[in-house]
Amino acid sequence: MRRAIAIALLVAAPVSAQTRRTPAKKPPPPPVTTTVAPDIICPTPLGVGVKTKLAFCEVMAGRDPAAGVLIAIPPHKGAATLTFDLHNLHTYSEEQVRARRAFARYTATIGVLTTDNTLLSRAVVQNEFRTAADLVDRVGGGAGPGGVKAVAPTGTEPVTIAIPEGEAQASLLGEKLTVDRMDGSATYTQAGRPIAVVSNVMLEYTPAPPPKPKPTPKKRAR
Repeated sequence: MRRAIAIALLVAAPVSAQTRRTPAKKPPPPPVTTTVAPDIICPTPLGVGVKTKLAFCEVMAGRDPAAGVLIAIPPHKGAATLTFDLHNLHTYSEEQVRARRAFARYTATIGVLTTDNTLLSRAVVQNEFRTAADLVDRVGGGAGPGGVKAVAPTGTEPVTIAIPEGEAQASLLGEKLTVDRMDGSATYTQAGRPIAVVSNVMLEYTPAPPPKPKPTPKKRAR
């Protein structure tokens, strides 16, 4: 009887081993994203905010992407996410504020383009100005009281743009600015005119894998 049980166990052992499941492979780790303040070429810097310490850059009207605000996009896998704050530009007058004649409604439109002049998206910021409280910040480096400039950013519109894979640079160009005041309205599109202001430019992306090394050519036998 004991011999029969031993034989049965020997026969059953291989069958049990065959039913063992292969351990599941661990999924690959998710891609690591990077968030950076990208390198920027700003042809017309407005200056640095007195309180926020943000660098403000004017976006000029134009048609040539090379003349816009240029943002470097590192090599990336998939779409990169470009974010920035878009502002209007106001010339502040304390006298107009006291006289309650400082009202202005601004609507600015800019384009985000690739270097080959492909339009990726447009962004619009609209706001009304009445008092100094409507300013985002005052900008240093001017001749006004406290050493601030008369022009200052007003209104804030957060903007998010997808930059396709393969693009190494984005350009911001002004398209149109409409200003409504108590004495009438005007629209500006002339090249070289300030249309809007940008600040807080950031970029989130997944770094592209390094290029594969090229195979070494085999030497021919002599």
